[in-house]
Amino acid sequence: MPGIPPPLETGPATPLAAAGPAATVLDAPHRRGRRFFNPWRPFPIRPADVLRWYLQRPWRRPPESAAPRVANDGTSLAAAEPGLALTWVGHSTFALQHGRDVLLTDPHFGPRALVPPRHVPPGLPIASVPAAPVAVVSHAHYDHLDRWSVRRLPAGTRWLVPLGLAPLLRRWGARDVRELDWWDEVEVGPWRLTCLPVQHWSRRLGQARDTTLWCGWLVEAGGRRALFAGDTGWFDGLAELGRRCAPLAAALLPVGAYEPRWFMRYQHLDPGEAVAAFRALGAERMVAMHWGTFVLTDEPLDEPPRALRAAAAAAGVAGDRIAIPAVGERIDL
Repeated sequence: MPGIPPPLETGPATPLAAAGPAATVLDAPHRRGRRFFNPWRPFPIRPADVLRWYLQRPWRRPPESAAPRVANDGTSLAAAEPGLALTWVGHSTFALQHGRDVLLTDPHFGPRALVPPRHVPPGLPIASVPAAPVAVVSHAHYDHLDRWSVRRLPAGTRWLVPLGLAPLLRRWGARDVRELDWWDEVEVGPWRLTCLPVQHWSRRLGQARDTTLWCGWLVEAGGRRALFAGDTGWFDGLAELGRRCAPLAAALLPVGAYEPRWFMRYQHLDPGEAVAAFRALGAERMVAMHWGTFVLTDEPLDEPPRALRAAAAAAGVAGDRIAIPAVGERIDL
């Protein structure tokens, strides 16, 4: 049919030893004028495809279950953590701890992602966040960058964002904001952080598409490393990413918001591709995220963990290497 992009390849199921793109592709220029792009593959979706998806969405779905939640009043954030631990706040938000320092990924404690309402309360109260956390942002989409949260997090929050996003956060009242490009590194307190290339895109109301960068983050503290992928689709550079970031104690990978595949494959992993990405990265454990909080796409809200367990079993990945935390659950890395 006219206006429909050709199908994109899925991530490989077996094996993952084949080389990805030349290392120089991940280091290639990724900005042209005001716009950023993925140098290994252009974004294939066109406005007509967005309209087609919207018109075909299954609005009359049966009731769905949000992600499970465990009680957590946040007092653990005030305790000293000798190693590296994380708590899933929901969607793509984790609170990582080392010592008495806290790092937040894509902090979203708010009631909505622009329009979609939150289906499960945050796993930690925002009031439990200490006075000077570090916060990393992966990109500008509303389920990852939340104005409600930026305005309510402590004034001493130290923000690290990809290129182009600092002016927006400063307008919202953030005082300490630093922009990074892919492969830039910075040390903040005990945290060593590297901005990583991933396959995605960006847009917000009032911002033209791809005029701000997207990224993942390598987080290192206490001799342990975790890769937070933000949002990404499958791309061959994941194996090279894993080689450069090794050794990885954990890969925090998105597993939801993946249907329909003809529309979502470029920008979001499905559970099977998340398992393939985990294997490509070579991490000790995978921690699932980006599901069960907001209804963003067409699969049932509670489908991703079931599909993830099935994909891991089919790939021969031991179940204890795949963590699917409940909202509010704490995991020692």
